Amino acid sequence: MNLSDTAAIITGGASGLGEATARYFAAQGAQVTLLDRDADRGAKVAAEIGGHFNETDVTQEASVAAAVGLATDKMGKITAAVNCAGIADGIKTVGRDGPHPLDAFQRTIDINLVGSFNVARLAAAQMALNEPDADGARGVIINTASIAAFDGQKGQAAYAASKGGVVGMTLPMARDLASTGIRVMTIAPGIFMTPMLAGLPEEVQAQLAADVPNPPRLGDPKEYGRLAAFIVEMGYLNGEVIRIDGALRMR
Repeated sequence: MNLSDTAAIITGGASGLGEATARYFAAQGAQVTLLDRDADRGAKVAAEIGGHFNETDVTQEASVAAAVGLATDKMGKITAAVNCAGIADGIKTVGRDGPHPLDAFQRTIDINLVGSFNVARLAAAQMALNEPDADGARGVIINTASIAAFDGQKGQAAYAASKGGVVGMTLPMARDLASTGIRVMTIAPGIFMTPMLAGLPEEVQAQLAADVPNPPRLGDPKEYGRLAAFIVEMGYLNGEVIRIDGALRMR
């Protein structure tokens, strides 16, 4: 698959990793439809890159189905789906205020894991209608995990569980969709300069960067976008999780 021929839906496209990916894809000639709950920011980014936007709640079947339908109408097809929508809470299993609120745990799982699967399955159903290329390829799904899936920290029980689930479904989903010509990959980012981290004090950012072995800095969201683009174009990548973290191993 060539990026210039790609028609991609990108969740969480209004900010952070999703926005960077949308901007990079569009700059390389891809058609892009952003899915996000932030209607104002999402519409603004879409207008700036010449893409499309649909206000979407990834946890709701009807919302995602409508977004997939709109994206197909606007772009003529969907050949790539990049799941970047997600949340992260820092709550200990038992803290000063008592046990971890169950609803907070469920919400994290619902958005990060269930939401990713919801988008992937509906996008895959649409991709299955595409004409296959010479390799039999009809599309590619890229999910976003985290190094927390492997090295979860204190306060990350919900987040690590949700991202571990994303890692766990990568291979079976790739096997499920192999006969359809749809690949499934997962990216596990380390510490990236997303809006959440950008709001931290500079000294905290510097300490986080110093913990990264090489290069000793925070990840640039553009690097995530470039990796996602490489996955789209490298058709022999399938069923695997790629860490992009500067060799960081959290302790």
